[in-house]
Amino acid sequence: MIQTLDAIYEQGVFRPLTKPEIPDGESVKLIIETSSKSNPEEMLKLAAQVYEGLSQEEINEIEQIAGDRSNFFTGHTP
Repeated sequence: MIQTLDAIYEQGVFRPLTKPEIPDGESVKLIIETSSKSNPEEMLKLAAQVYEGLSQEEINEIEQIAGDRSNFFTGHTP
């Protein structure tokens, strides 16, 4: 079974913020993903890598698809 839980790391122990749905003593595997915020320089560096290796034509196609909001709210009437 896979569950995603938020947790706090304190004094060498991971403390879940919600009760996991497993019995006490169950062995688990943790995959750690920190929620630390990136600084602006790191964010710009990551953004610059998005189109790395693509042709201008490919970039234009992606931008056109990303900018088309017509299918975002299908079935929704304002």
